[in-house]
Amino acid sequence: MRRMNLKPAWLLLLFISAAVWSVPIDRNEAEQDQKQEAQEENMDTGLYYDRYLREVIEVLETDPHFREKLQTANTEDIKNGRLSKELDLVGHHVRTRLDELKRQEVSRLRMLLKAKLDSANTQSLQMDHASLLKQFEHLDPHNQNTFEAKDLELLISTATKDLENYDAERHEEFKRYEMLKEHERREYLKGLDQEKREKEEKRLQELKEKHQQHPKVNAPGSVAQLREVWEETDGLDPKEFNPKTFFKLHDANEDGVLDEQELEALFTKELEKVYDPKNEEDDMMEMEEERLRMREHVMKNVDLNKDRLVSLEEFLKSTEKKEFSNPKDWETLDAKPLYTEEELQRFEAELRDKEQELKRKAETLRQEQELLRERGKALEAQKREYQQAVLEMSQRQKQQQETGNEQQPPAGPNGQLQFEPQTHKPEEIKAPAEAQNHLPAEPPQNLPIHT
Repeated sequence: MRRMNLKPAWLLLLFISAAVWSVPIDRNEAEQDQKQEAQEENMDTGLYYDRYLREVIEVLETDPHFREKLQTANTEDIKNGRLSKELDLVGHHVRTRLDELKRQEVSRLRMLLKAKLDSANTQSLQMDHASLLKQFEHLDPHNQNTFEAKDLELLISTATKDLENYDAERHEEFKRYEMLKEHERREYLKGLDQEKREKEEKRLQELKEKHQQHPKVNAPGSVAQLREVWEETDGLDPKEFNPKTFFKLHDANEDGVLDEQELEALFTKELEKVYDPKNEEDDMMEMEEERLRMREHVMKNVDLNKDRLVSLEEFLKSTEKKEFSNPKDWETLDAKPLYTEEELQRFEAELRDKEQELKRKAETLRQEQELLRERGKALEAQKREYQQAVLEMSQRQKQQQETGNEQQPPAGPNGQLQFEPQTHKPEEIKAPAEAQNHLPAEPPQNLPIHT
């Protein structure tokens, strides 16, 4: 059974296509489903609550009523919270599952908070986790047990805002990446002697110049750029270029719009002119930044309603503009520096501060480790003393038992002590030798008898 195309603008805005399908045209349905599933699994919003967002969407779309409302809703209906009110009409089992998801998310956030506080040596047990949860804007911190309309509204508005800032954050991360590269280059050259340093500087400069010697890059979204894709990727005659046909060819999921991933796929040919993974001088991180810049350029000039989607109408209107046929020359990343020397110095100072902080923490850990080692030695010594004392006590008790058994007479049949009388034969009884020498030869006669 085919599933309806319910890919609304806000889901595309969030780069989300969970449980949303397009109607395949002249394609094997099973293959289309597998392809769609693979795309969904690989897509990631980059948000720290990405999983929670996806699971909420999947659960909501299991409710027929909400699914119908989602199909007919536009971007404004979702952004202004009108769609969130429909949550009160979903089935009980859906609400129960949403409640469970929210409790799991709250539990996850509590664990993150505890880990963060513990790493900062803060007494997290004394903290009010309910108040700390307020820093997470994608859920209602005052109600941590049930999923309400406010939760859906907060989730949508927060994700929309975060994703609007996502590209800016990516640019900033790339800028820091470039400054780190320059910092490491300078540190590497400092470690060389003068002769080797001059040789290495010359080699690096040659690589930089080689990278800059690339063919001209067409402005993204221009007729020259699109015709190049039409000819080299689609294998069609450039003289027969047709914008409407081009749009349908590159609407990969056939949902009637070009999303950001579909647009970025159009720039591959231009990027290959500048970047080759086999070349030492070409940085693939720079290639992805260049792709992002191209996509932003097209969105800025073509996406009229700013929903991060290009409709067929918007696309056709862009082909009527002067910039479509006569665009400005496209400047690649190597055309001008991304940062100033002052920014690099501040960045290096930040690195030094972090390095010192890491050294302090490492020294603290070393001292704690040494203290634990000394305590371990003391405990081991006490353990040996205790074992020796137990051994000596055991030996004394054993000796006392053996000595007592030797002195004690044997017990009789009834457990009573039994003494054996010493019997001597008459001839063995003799008077002591000294007494025998003093005995008279004959007994005395006529002794008086007393009565």
